[in-house]
Amino acid sequence: MVQVKKSSDRGLTDIGWLKSYHSFSFGDFNNPNMVHFGPLRVLNDDVVAPGEGFPTHPHKDMEIITYVVSGELEHKDSMGTKEVIHTNEVQKMSAGRGVYHSEYNPSLETPVHLFQTWIMPNRKGLEPYYEQIKVAFEDKLNKLLKVASPDGEENTVFVSQDAHMSVSRLEKGKSLTHVLREGRGMYIQIITGSVTIENVAALAGDALLIEESGEYVISSSDDAELILFDVAMEFVYGA
Repeated sequence: MVQVKKSSDRGLTDIGWLKSYHSFSFGDFNNPNMVHFGPLRVLNDDVVAPGEGFPTHPHKDMEIITYVVSGELEHKDSMGTKEVIHTNEVQKMSAGRGVYHSEYNPSLETPVHLFQTWIMPNRKGLEPYYEQIKVAFEDKLNKLLKVASPDGEENTVFVSQDAHMSVSRLEKGKSLTHVLREGRGMYIQIITGSVTIENVAALAGDALLIEESGEYVISSSDDAELILFDVAMEFVYGA
């Protein structure tokens, strides 16, 4: 069965310089029915105003993946990393045993739109580390492009968990297929446009959730962009 999670069901933090929609319980938003989906613990849809950002703060024992949809995000951390994440780039920071970092919009004119994902790792106390990859537009056009994986696939960031993340840009009228194996779940976040699976439609901001194995056709009724997570629903956290 395909379930739809409406955009309006998400939590919202709006503090002027930051507008953040929370798919799962986060901060002051508490939804006991949506704390996590398998090891997927946080999925925040953030827009950060020009020249603003998150001051230095700590993380621990979490795999943090950031996907910049538009604009740029400047990252600094206690490992000595200083990088700018550009549009269509994916950044992964393994917080491991503990790390401090800050995130700012370096532009004084243009907002930055990003999705930040937290995945619970299969081991605690990992060595913190940083990765960043570029997503070529043509590589995600009308197909699923895997950008995060637990098995070190080429041009993906490594995740210490049985979780895969893919991105896609579908043109109007196009479709793609994804096979979901037994014991796994699929979580699809719609960024723009609209998509349909088994006659169940989702619009920008909505999510489609599937926990039944099978072959699924994802179709677009207009130009659409999405993120797809394929995760083990039974998982080990911090063994």
